[in-house]
Amino acid sequence: RNKKEIEQTNVGMGFDVHKFVPGNQIILCGVKIPFDKKLSGHSDADVVYHAIVDAILGSIGEGDIGEHFPPSEKKWKNAASIIFLEYAKKLLDTKKASIQNIDITIICEKPKIIKYKDKMKENLKDILKISMKNINLKGTTTEKLGFLGREEGIAAQVIVSVKIKNAKK
Repeated sequence: RNKKEIEQTNVGMGFDVHKFVPGNQIILCGVKIPFDKKLSGHSDADVVYHAIVDAILGSIGEGDIGEHFPPSEKKWKNAASIIFLEYAKKLLDTKKASIQNIDITIICEKPKIIKYKDKMKENLKDILKISMKNINLKGTTTEKLGFLGREEGIAAQVIVSVKIKNAKK
């Protein structure tokens, strides 16, 4: 019998937070941003890439970033988060899934991210092989409330929509 392909749309959500420690730059979406602090993490602490990876993994039912890259493993210490994002992209390809759109919110009081947004989107376009028009990236604050409002760290939340081609009898 012939198998017919059907398309299924799935959505995944990712969220990540990293705290500030003394330093001189942060990395968001692979972009080095001069700052009077850095983000603390087992890898390079790219909070946005981590949230995107979790959103992608969620959209294809593949758990979370910590299952694939356990922080207990020394080999991931100070790793560039692009490795995690490239891995998630390969998993998408293996599952015959393609990103339809991605919506990213970076939550922090400082630094302001507006002048880095285009470069961040370009990095995502290149790694995920999607059009910039399908990437939305925005920054917001918590109006000085909570740990983010006290400038103790940065959070990111991401929603990704994927189309998966499945064989159906």
